[in-house]
Amino acid sequence: MQEAPKALRLQIALMGRVNAGKSSFLNLVTGQQTAIVSEIAGTTADVVEKAQELQPLGPVLWLDTAGFGDETALGAKRLEKTHKVLDRADIILLICQGDKIETPEREIIALATERNIPLIKIYNQADKYNITATDGIRCNACDLSSRDRVLNELKAALITACPDDFLNASPLVADLAPEHSTVVMLIPLDYEAPKGRLIMPQVQAIRDCLDHNQSVLAVKESDYTAALENFKTPPALVVCDSQIVDFMVAQTPPHIKCTTFSILMARFKGDLGKMVCGAAMIDKLQDGDKVLIAESCTHHAAEDDIGRVKIPNWLKKKTGKKLIIDHVSGCDFVQNLPEYKLVIQCGGCTINRREILSRIYKCEQAGVAITNYGVCISELKGVLKRALEPFGDVYADYLKAKQ
Repeated sequence: MQEAPKALRLQIALMGRVNAGKSSFLNLVTGQQTAIVSEIAGTTADVVEKAQELQPLGPVLWLDTAGFGDETALGAKRLEKTHKVLDRADIILLICQGDKIETPEREIIALATERNIPLIKIYNQADKYNITATDGIRCNACDLSSRDRVLNELKAALITACPDDFLNASPLVADLAPEHSTVVMLIPLDYEAPKGRLIMPQVQAIRDCLDHNQSVLAVKESDYTAALENFKTPPALVVCDSQIVDFMVAQTPPHIKCTTFSILMARFKGDLGKMVCGAAMIDKLQDGDKVLIAESCTHHAAEDDIGRVKIPNWLKKKTGKKLIIDHVSGCDFVQNLPEYKLVIQCGGCTINRREILSRIYKCEQAGVAITNYGVCISELKGVLKRALEPFGDVYADYLKAKQ
């Protein structure tokens, strides 16, 4: 990801009046002396570019620009280069001197509005000015000890402002298998499956493989072992419904990688690393602890519903504890997050990645662990390590979280 081309990076422009603290803010969020900082107006003469891996957003490109209101001899030329940045910026960070919104700031806001570019206000030198505005991030860009707080707030704001096409740019499954290979999808047709149709993650996974020149074999669990025996060349990957992950693991030869649709969704729409680390909380649950199961859709709960019946039963069996388990469905999220020890999010097939990431950050800010259905079920059934094999070192993060 560090080698990602600029065109594939989220490009974030830092704009503001001269000496508002743009370069200092860039140094703060990157944790490096990326840009030269000086009290002399016009120090940033050209656009300073800095590539960074900013999880969970991925590869970004910071664009530090010359300030508005530069009345030096070269001010007009510097500002001309700043204006050109508007042609490629996905998001603008408006660095304000305190909470001043005057001519330079209004001009930047107008340019962003005109081009339909999302804008986030950064109120710098918050400890010096009596800031009353509540629609931005307060900071002192020279206070390096505040980096973690500022960076977390900035990530949350970027997730909200980020264009949908960037957030959903990565493949769902296709990058886990070579081109022209075969992916087996193990799909149970039980009473929860919609009549005459497949559920959304299954359809998305099939389409993603076809788009990337891969073959797909869809089978029921009753035909799975026979299907494997018919392969001259073993499949590159097997994907199953989370409820039968233990069956898949037991029947799949060790040299064939396997995972679940819900784990794929955890990576595609959220942050798989954080979801996996959240599963480490399961063994730490105690009597009386509260667990929130968050469903994104409002489907009618079946008699043996996965979120309302099966996961709660598996949780209580695994932990042996008397847990308080609450449920929420739809797009609303609870306001009393600090009361919970663990949030178990569904695959999120009906909402976009931005909303899943927002939920992850809300949980982080509240100090609450979060995982998702697929990761949770694989942990409860004792096969999480096997189900994470396609994803490199993610399981190592889980072991660290347990310690």
